Parts: sequence; C-alpha cells; structure tokens
Amino acid sequence: MPRLLLLGTHDTKAAGLGYLADLLRAGGAQVTTVDLSTRTPATDADISAQSVASHHPDGAQAVLGHDERGPAVAAMGLALARFLPTIPADGVLGIGGGGGTSMIATGLRALPYGVPKLLVSTLASGDTAPFIGISDLILMPAVTDLAGLNTLTRRILHNAAQAVLGMAANPAPYVAGKPALGLTMFGVTTPCVTAIAAGLPDYDCMVFHATGTGGQTMEKLADGGLLTGLFDITTTEVADHLFGGVLPCAADRFGAAARTRIRQVVSLGALDMINFGAPETVPPQHRNRLFYQHNPQVTLMRTTPAENAAMGTWIADRLNRCDGPTHLMIPETGLSALDAPGKPFHDPTANDALFGSLEKTFHQTRNRRLTRLPLHINDPAFAAACLAAFLNL
Repeated sequence: MPRLLLLGTHDTKAAGLGYLADLLRAGGAQVTTVDLSTRTPATDADISAQSVASHHPDGAQAVLGHDERGPAVAAMGLALARFLPTIPADGVLGIGGGGGTSMIATGLRALPYGVPKLLVSTLASGDTAPFIGISDLILMPAVTDLAGLNTLTRRILHNAAQAVLGMAANPAPYVAGKPALGLTMFGVTTPCVTAIAAGLPDYDCMVFHATGTGGQTMEKLADGGLLTGLFDITTTEVADHLFGGVLPCAADRFGAAARTRIRQVVSLGALDMINFGAPETVPPQHRNRLFYQHNPQVTLMRTTPAENAAMGTWIADRLNRCDGPTHLMIPETGLSALDAPGKPFHDPTANDALFGSLEKTFHQTRNRRLTRLPLHINDPAFAAACLAAFLNL
C-alpha cells in the first residue's frame, strides 16, 4: 500500500480533501490527512495544524498566533517545510487557493527529487516560478475555485488522485548509477558540452540548462553530495544576475563548490550575452545596444567591455573561495556560437576586458589554476582540453 500524505486547509477545503481521501483509499493507498488551517484549525485531520505548526523554529504560536493571514501563511509554509521530511511517504498531494498554494509549495520544495509531489492550485497558470522554484513538484490547474465540489472539480481532483496513485504505486526502479557530474549548457555552447559528455563514458552526465534555475539546481545537488564533479562551462547566468537579464543566477553562484570542495572545471560560456524576453520587454535604457533575436520570445544583448570586466572580477572573487580542485579554462577566440569571427557578437575587445579582469583577480594556488587557450569554446580541441583538465584534477 503506497503511503500518501494529503495536504490542505480543512477549514476551507474540507469537501475537496474528503473527496480526494476517499479516492486515494479506494485506489489502495494508506492516506494520512494533514491540516494546514491557520485561522480555524480542524479536528477531522489525522495530523492537526497545531502539530505542523509546532515544527516552526519559534513554535506553534509563531504560526497560529497571527491576526493577519499573510504572516500566518508564510509561517505555516516554513513549518511545513520542516515537517514533511520527517514523515515517510511515497507521494504527497495537496490542494489550495492562494494561501494554500503558497504554504504547500513551500513544503513540497523541501522534499527530495523523485518523491511524487502534486499540487492542485487555482494559481497554476502564469508565472509559477515562485511556487516551483528548482523543485520537481507538479502544478495542476484547478480551473474553478476549490470552494466545494462541482462536476468539473470532481473530474480534476479525480485525475489528480489517479496521477499520484500511479506515481506512488510504480516508483522508478533503482539503477546502480555511475558517479554523477553536473554540466551547464546553453544552445550556443552545445557542441562543447556535448563533446565533453561524450568523453566521459564512466560518468553519469547531468546537463543543466543555464537558465538561472538550471544552475541553482546543479548547485543544490552538489551541496547535497549527489554530484562528484562539475563542468561549469556555461556561466552566462552571471551576466543576467549582474545586469538585469531574465535568467539570473543567485548571489550564491559557485557557493556549492566553495562549501563542498567539489572538483570543477569552469569556463565562460555565453558571457557575451544578456537574456531578455520579446523585443518589447527590453528595458528602454538598452535600446541602442547590439541585439540578436534568438526567437520571438528571446532577445539577446551583447555584453560591453565594462560589463565583461565587472563579470571577470565577480567570478574570480567567488572562485577564489573554492579551495577544492578548480581549473578555470578561458577560450580566447569566442565564448559562444554567436561570438566567433563573422558572427554578430564577435567582439575581441569586450572579451579581452573579461580575460584581463579574471587574470588580475583570480588567485592561482596548487588547487586553483587558470589556463588561456587560443581556441573557440565550441572547438573540439577546447572540449578535449577541459576533459584533460578535469581528469588531471
């Protein structure tokens, strides 16, 4: 019998939660209901809101003692994130409106990757990044509000129940894995990263799209000890972080390598560009800059010499905190497919500002090295050099 947790505010979503509990039990699951009510805690749940709230660092009163709903919801989310990892479960299902979605998503993000986690939400459209973050939780649109049951909500909740039952009853089989590596890639650095992965048959290569969340996910796995090394080839998220692009890294970029001393090869992939959305979304102060229309929804802006110098200092400063084996590889003749002779972003002056800033700030030690190569990042010889550097670390 799969063990499932069913989350929601029993003071406002009791009808939907009861319907789901019956469906899950009919499907052969052992169901534990969890109340997240912050105003009128219910008595019909297996685990009370008081029990969940008690996991808050400041105790249950920090959750249930608020007159204002906003602080109470935020506090319950924090308590739930500390509570859920303590309960063995083969899957978790939640339903919520605005407040419930915020609380439940916060809790689900604290669970390990691979644990089935599904949230039926009235907010499952538009910008869902604040709820999903870098987790693997699934958001399902509720379509109507979850105030009671109707013909449509019964079908939506039925589908949600069957989805969780299927995932929990048929977990992915365990496969004895090879040591895992994290690699960062963009479309404009694909040849390099693909060649590196092809040269590592004894490793499980996990490629992360350098979209902000991609880099953060890789670093979370490194922090958790799930990666044995990094090929951080595409550090473009730094450009967006520093200069207002839409795919930024967090301020803690490279922090996981510093904390874990994981071995890493780092390069400068796609630092020639800052990402924006459709052309009309580009901030007005940039309208006279050099752009490349990647597709109707993605506009790339070429970084300037001053921006490149600032990025070099920022990256070197953070790599200087990495005492584990680190090799910074500089491709002197281009940072992306768009930065090559005859291509729209080819700008040796801008790149030289980046390289010079890095060399000035980067502190070489026995464990920390910098190498400049007269190669383009997508040159097969550069990928081979990165492979050799990693295997020699």
